[in-house]
Amino acid sequence: MEKVSASLLLAFTALALIWANLPFGDSYAQFWATAVDLRIGGTSVEMSLHDIVNDGLMAFFFFTVGLEVKREFTIGELTEPARAVVPVAAALAGLVVPAGIFLLLNPSGENAAVWGAVISTDTAFLVGALAVAGPKFPGRLRVFLLTLAVVDDVGALAAIAVFYTAGLELIPLLAAVFLLILVGLVRFLPLGRGPAYALLSLAAWVALYASGVHPTLAGVAVALLIPVYPPRRGHVERTAELARAFRQSPNPEYAAATAKSLKESISINERLQRSYGPYVSFLILPLFALANAGVRLDGATLAAAATSRLTWGIIIALVIGKAVGITGATALLRVTGIGQLAPGLTLARVGGGAVLCGIGFTISLFIVGLAVEDPALQSQARVGILAASVIAFAVGWAWFRVVDRLQPPSSVGRFLVRPFDPERDHFRGDPRAPLQLIEYGDFECPFCSRATGSIDEVLEHFGPRLVYVWRHLPLTRVHPHAEEAARASEAADRQGAFREYAQHLFRHQDQLEAEDLIGYAGDLGLDMEQFRDDLQSAAVHNRVEDDALDAEFMDLSSTPTFFVGSARHTGPFDAAALISALNALPQR
Repeated sequence: MEKVSASLLLAFTALALIWANLPFGDSYAQFWATAVDLRIGGTSVEMSLHDIVNDGLMAFFFFTVGLEVKREFTIGELTEPARAVVPVAAALAGLVVPAGIFLLLNPSGENAAVWGAVISTDTAFLVGALAVAGPKFPGRLRVFLLTLAVVDDVGALAAIAVFYTAGLELIPLLAAVFLLILVGLVRFLPLGRGPAYALLSLAAWVALYASGVHPTLAGVAVALLIPVYPPRRGHVERTAELARAFRQSPNPEYAAATAKSLKESISINERLQRSYGPYVSFLILPLFALANAGVRLDGATLAAAATSRLTWGIIIALVIGKAVGITGATALLRVTGIGQLAPGLTLARVGGGAVLCGIGFTISLFIVGLAVEDPALQSQARVGILAASVIAFAVGWAWFRVVDRLQPPSSVGRFLVRPFDPERDHFRGDPRAPLQLIEYGDFECPFCSRATGSIDEVLEHFGPRLVYVWRHLPLTRVHPHAEEAARASEAADRQGAFREYAQHLFRHQDQLEAEDLIGYAGDLGLDMEQFRDDLQSAAVHNRVEDDALDAEFMDLSSTPTFFVGSARHTGPFDAAALISALNALPQR
């Protein structure tokens, strides 16, 4: 989807440039300057078509970006503070260093006021450029850059509000803050949360627009206030009960209750991402490119720009300043140990992404119109922004080609790092079987219990042709008893009772305190003194840690995670899906 979206973005950018440089008239500027008068009773707001795209529709883009970043910080890749601090610090350096370079080259006069044009990265074009020019397997880099870009956007919009706002209206601004507080409280409503979010978000946008603050900031602010959480066991179990009742007695009431429970088992953050994503990618972003990429390029303008300190200050600040600031801050945090990069994300890849961050199109052009009034200076600045964007894209593309050649990429987590070892692993089936299914899970994960329950069906289907392997991935951040339960299962394995003990743990997932784990060993008739000694032994500790370290190296972050053969399985993990994936393996 990203490549299709990027292709549309580039096509509409080219169309905008062609349209803006037609030899007759100025239809491009006239069209986007067309006024639209919105009236509600005695109140009216006049906006141009360009304003509707930039201030209105683009709020949805920033909203979806904010949703993704909120998810990553809350339950995703950036939950570790050491990882989260790096893109945030890099974004701050990417704001400060380009501004400093520009002011060194343009220290005074009207040119100096344009410093704000070099601090912003155009998030929409960055996402598209990464899809087209980025490295192989760019997932990690994309998350890093999106996080960085949102912090960058907030910094750039704050600069507009503080340094480029002619008049800030205090009362509408306070109203916007109050409305955003109400948005944060919507989660506690028993009913009608969807309409409440919509109305309050729209009101917050209007208040920010009236305050003089760029209203797209409302999209980010609202997104950060919407709750996100992993699927909750209670909701999932309730949905299963309702579905069972509907199957036994189909009726509209059960159908509605099942649908509602199924929807509520997934956080509203993830539901909104799925709902708005296609509209943003295939409609809003192309319109945005069409409305903003039309820069008029004639001989006189290009000749003046070629010798302009303003033009070259913008180019150097965006292309070199962004790359140096972002890469330098990332390297510094790694060296000092303050932060770390996600597995598979190298400094070389961050450097290429930092170069692409020199694409500072939309907000940069917007700030130029606020910073200087001289049409000639505005034209020189716009040429600099356009040139910097083209250069950053070209250099970024070349950078990633070189990096991929010198450091051949591998998709982190796509392939199993430790082959199946019947002397070490816990398995069911014939260890010499041609088919292998390996699961990383923990005993407190409700979905692992369901997934493990489906293994009987999978094993029955394949018979002696399949061996199933269990490995530990205790997610202690969300399952606080998982690591101790994993150690207890290994202690039971010392007495040949791993499978029986594991079944006990899955049946009693809500009772995994230390005394419970000891009690289950007694229920199975194990030697209690030996069990207690083994539970505290270095051998048991190291056995669980080995699996966990393997999972960390492969960057596994959720349970259950399956490997079909040596390749990671993606998608549903019910019995039918696993059987289908195993059948798709080459026969041997």
